[in-house]
Amino acid sequence: MKKNIDIFEIIANNRLNHEYVVLELALKGKELPEMHPGQFVQVKVDNTPATFLRRPISIHDVDYKKGIIKLLIQEVGEGTRWMGQLKEGDFLNLVYPLGNWFKLPKSEKVLLVGGGCGVAPLLFLGRVLKANGIKPRFLIGAKNKEYLIGLNEYEELGEVFKTTEDGSAGTKGYVIHHPVMKTQTPDFDTVYTCGPDAMMKVIAKYAESHNIECQVSLENTMACGIGACLCCVTATTDGNKCTCIDGPVFDSKLLKW
Repeated sequence: MKKNIDIFEIIANNRLNHEYVVLELALKGKELPEMHPGQFVQVKVDNTPATFLRRPISIHDVDYKKGIIKLLIQEVGEGTRWMGQLKEGDFLNLVYPLGNWFKLPKSEKVLLVGGGCGVAPLLFLGRVLKANGIKPRFLIGAKNKEYLIGLNEYEELGEVFKTTEDGSAGTKGYVIHHPVMKTQTPDFDTVYTCGPDAMMKVIAKYAESHNIECQVSLENTMACGIGACLCCVTATTDGNKCTCIDGPVFDSKLLKW
């Protein structure tokens, strides 16, 4: 798939809480190329002397009619903090779209599970599923209700289940503690997940024990995005693979967790 390097203009910086923002980026004078849920961009970070490498960010949503890409940014380091402070009229240099993507399911019974910033690619995925006649269900986990971000957008696409570690919203605990993940007769045939490895491992194990297809999106550190630096290698049953080009989406059964 062809990779592009383009300069996008920031048309909105929507702060969700003290740690998360959604950047809306417009590509002026050019149509957006085809992109798929699960793919990511590599962002060039300017004016930060300690940040030399591009930062990988999941594609949160795409509006082809308006020519807009949305990126969900969690401010955890110097690079992402710089992104979080960008204002309308600023610009971002992106290499995109990178990596592979979530495949459409064989049935209409699907569950999308996200923890923390792992919810990022699931909005775009949910929109594509709905466009293909599939009403998704979401299971979203967070530390507390403040971190259950952008729920209204997910609720426009399908049913949303929630968990919080402190019990301030939804089921208390992690996503794996929600009743939808504890039943011995699950009402879904495919599960898509992105978030902490520990969470995804448990979900993958649950899916395998119930003969459910499980597609996971890994959050490995990816310095180049094109398979050159080898810093994002992950072990699979078919040998070591670069997460940035062979992933980030994998069939969970292929991963040597």
